[in-house]
Amino acid sequence: MKRPRVLAIVFLSVTVLSGVALLGQQDRPASDRDRFIGAWRLAWMEEIGPDGRVTRTADRTGTLMYTRDGRMSVQIQFPQSQASVSNDYVLSGYEASFGTFEVNEEAHTITRHVEGSITRGLVGKSLTRAYRFSDGRLTMRSVRPEERWSVTWERY
Repeated sequence: MKRPRVLAIVFLSVTVLSGVALLGQQDRPASDRDRFIGAWRLAWMEEIGPDGRVTRTADRTGTLMYTRDGRMSVQIQFPQSQASVSNDYVLSGYEASFGTFEVNEEAHTITRHVEGSITRGLVGKSLTRAYRFSDGRLTMRSVRPEERWSVTWERY
């Protein structure tokens, strides 16, 4: 009678351990690409000023989204005091674009292929960003040396 009991305990143990292993695998992203998926809120931006110092800019709000099927969109609202800011990415204090993306995990870069933008000059361009995941945050910066900024996002 001990043998069926031992077999039942072994069977139960294997079943529980298999379930725990599967749960652990579901909690862990399979790749960096998987880690991008979801919605992110702008935590802060850093820019290098004319004096070479990094300034932490927290007065902007923004949303960044990545979908499993390879779509992305980003929107950033500048404060009212910067409503007149316009450049290659920003029009009247607002940045918005959407398109597709691809991740190069070896190079730690993500490339956005812009299909639409508030600044029409970005449409059709591919924008490559270096990325780093740390402490539940995503930090991205341009790989172009003339663009001296980084942006840090947190999950919603």
